[in-house]
Amino acid sequence: MDTSLREELDRIFNDSGHPLDDKLLEECVSICRMYVMSAHDLLFKVEATNYKSSTTLSKFSPVTMDTLSAVKTLIQRDLAKEHAKNSQPKARGLGSAQVDLSKFMGRNVAPANRAIPVKQEHAPELGRTRPSNNVQSTNVTFVGPPLDSESRKKRAYRYMFEKVSERSDSLDQIIDDFAELIKIHYDITDFGDPSSSTDEEVTIVGRITHDAESGSMSKLVEGAITIESSRMLSSGARVPLVLDPTIKIRGAVKGVGGFGIYPGAIVALKGKNGGGGYFLATEVLGIPPLKPSPAAHGIIHPKADPAGSQNPASILVVCGPFTADADTGYKPWRALFHHIKAQKPDVLLLIGPFVDAAHPKIKAGDLDVSPANLFRAHFVDPLKSLLAISPGSIVLLLPAIRDLTSSHAAFPQPELDADVFNFSDRIRLLPNPARFMINDISFAATSVDTLFHLRKEEYFKRGIEVDPLPAAPDDLPTDTMANLCRHMLLQRSFYPVFPPPPDLAAEVNLDMSHFDAARMVDEGELDYAPDVLILPSRLKQFSKVIHSTTTLNPSFLSKGTYGTISVAPRSAGVPKDRVKVEVVRLEVPTTATATTTATAAS
Repeated sequence: MDTSLREELDRIFNDSGHPLDDKLLEECVSICRMYVMSAHDLLFKVEATNYKSSTTLSKFSPVTMDTLSAVKTLIQRDLAKEHAKNSQPKARGLGSAQVDLSKFMGRNVAPANRAIPVKQEHAPELGRTRPSNNVQSTNVTFVGPPLDSESRKKRAYRYMFEKVSERSDSLDQIIDDFAELIKIHYDITDFGDPSSSTDEEVTIVGRITHDAESGSMSKLVEGAITIESSRMLSSGARVPLVLDPTIKIRGAVKGVGGFGIYPGAIVALKGKNGGGGYFLATEVLGIPPLKPSPAAHGIIHPKADPAGSQNPASILVVCGPFTADADTGYKPWRALFHHIKAQKPDVLLLIGPFVDAAHPKIKAGDLDVSPANLFRAHFVDPLKSLLAISPGSIVLLLPAIRDLTSSHAAFPQPELDADVFNFSDRIRLLPNPARFMINDISFAATSVDTLFHLRKEEYFKRGIEVDPLPAAPDDLPTDTMANLCRHMLLQRSFYPVFPPPPDLAAEVNLDMSHFDAARMVDEGELDYAPDVLILPSRLKQFSKVIHSTTTLNPSFLSKGTYGTISVAPRSAGVPKDRVKVEVVRLEVPTTATATTTATAAS
């Protein structure tokens, strides 16, 4: 692509009487790539700049590096003016129609202080002040997180104002919720205190922690494991944990042969404190798995559209970083976008980071354009052009902690600012993490590399299986990646590790006071699993079925891979039979693609 652009620039500038040497040609190629311009558009900018700076109106000055520098300044100034113009709310004309909002009480109307800009030509249309969380297109019905003012304000919380009391309350609440779940599942009358000496074995529920005295150790090891319970269960005591060499594992998936623990994991254990200052665990009670979604039982979710669930849907999942570390030209994304425009998927799910704060050139300040303009040039404008030629498509964007396009750098993270897109019904902005529904298939996704963090922190303990759960034919109990996904599903959390690994803490910036948004729940329904769980990770890409959930790691586009999801109509059966997932490899610089790795019919 760069070769053809270079040849076109050389020809056009020579024909117009502005010959370019190799250095100038390379700079022109760079400008065209950075600002997504054609060779003709760049020539017009150059001639406009030379014309303004020329002392003789009938003659243009030769093109130099200073000329191209002035052109970049001109482009940036024009982009800034356009952004400022789009960001300003449109004044209401004296002749505008007056709308009685009382007639639309069922609609979600944004408050005056959080109004989302609407294009002037759409002003007379009722219900366009702010979209509902439902989007209807040709083949899909999308139901996203609630968009009422209270929900949006809750997601866009103020971080770095976390109180110790709020943090501890949140941590305790997680333990208490699991204690109630364990109590009902195993019919337990009462829980014990791991710090109290007893003659008989008791059942405890608590959080695995790292021994503070050995905190410099990079991973859990026996002899450096502690367990803490909540203040309601045991006054918040923390005691050393010793695992019996012949520990039993009850109610876990058959064939795993052990159990994994890591800092932050909530566990239920049987054992006793014999007065030696530690709790000896002789049995692990497996956390009961999530129930399949209502669609798995042939029940249409109340939020789903019965008509929409009868349609097939095609989904592309593309995860950032979207450009290689060597440059900010977004070559993989530009190559893939040609394929996207040709394929016209029903849903395009883009997961950040879009403009990565950890990119070497950005960290070094080697960037000639602002992050906002870079995002606009490579994502906003191309996505709008896609929707213009594909009226049946919708676009979903989910940010990342390292995104310079987001003003929020803590996890959980709210959606991107809608003002960037000047508002489009078919571009939906998702928080991180997010639960949403396409037709009647439920999805869950996050941009945090939770799998890698779990793999780094997990300690696996062998044990004796007792009353194991039967493994489904397509469920891989002994597979390492499957076990990591299973941790997240069993812990009902998009990020069950606490605290984050010290060397990876900047990737998650965890805010425990608002951690309810990172729990894998759906409107308070603790026990319903997502049908599809999307977990981009630097670990090897895969697609697997875990219990009733299809899990997908499409890896990063900068590594040359992305994911495709095909959703069959509801008549095809339960969700895991309706969903087909593939990991696809992108050939750069051409737009040809080839399917790689496993396919999961889930």
